[in-house]
Amino acid sequence: MRITFTGTGAANGIPGYFQADRVSEYARVHRGEDVRYRAGAVIDGVLKIDWGPDTFACCERLGMRAKEWTHVFFTHSHDDHFAPREFQYLFPPFLPMEHPKPLVYGNAAIVDGFLGQFNHVEEVERFVIRSFAPLDVAGYRVTPIHAYHKLDEDSLNLIFERDGRSILYGTDTGVYQEDTWEFLAGRRLDCVILDCTDGMVPSEYWGHLSCRELLAVADRMRAIGAAHDGTIFCSTHHGSAGEATHEELERFFAPHGVVVAFDGMTLEV
Repeated sequence: MRITFTGTGAANGIPGYFQADRVSEYARVHRGEDVRYRAGAVIDGVLKIDWGPDTFACCERLGMRAKEWTHVFFTHSHDDHFAPREFQYLFPPFLPMEHPKPLVYGNAAIVDGFLGQFNHVEEVERFVIRSFAPLDVAGYRVTPIHAYHKLDEDSLNLIFERDGRSILYGTDTGVYQEDTWEFLAGRRLDCVILDCTDGMVPSEYWGHLSCRELLAVADRMRAIGAAHDGTIFCSTHHGSAGEATHEELERFFAPHGVVVAFDGMTLEV
């Protein structure tokens, strides 16, 4: 499998909308890997993970074509991940009604969140998915797991499996709760992508990970047999409040073998 990161930033991106912190100012000057759009990814060019407000810009920046994304999986309904009004451009007057449309998968808040957003919204096929209930989609086994994030809905992380390989996309979660650890025990994950919003500065909010918490999650995955010697660990969803540039994150994670994702990066798993 192949995963391409359409964005690797947290809710306000980097440089932050209104921020003048050191990391944002560095990104404004140096650009490149330090500029991070709001987080999302694509599996094998067809399965889109999250569709946030930067999706159009990501397509143009990376040369992607959204019409190739046949299935869209949402993790939760925070605005940086869920921009349902963008789907209006699949319908008249922008496209003919018969134009192919992606299938949408998410929790109940996602499925209901489309209602009333635009004309013809009922033509968007939406399916409720739930933590720990796998489904088969387009030749992939997709297993949602319970993220520790937005507690008024079933916030999800997602395991994608195909041809004996597996990727866990684990953004927007704090340290997993015991139900998720029990589910993951003994699973073989070949690539684990984890939230790193808090970077070098842990916050009081429990719904994201810092660099050191990411390492602790990785260690526990190895201890319970969910990760093996060849598992790729990767960080994403970085925030400027974490006070680390891309180079500083790479320097921190290098001794631990963790890859720091950047916008447009592709991993082969």
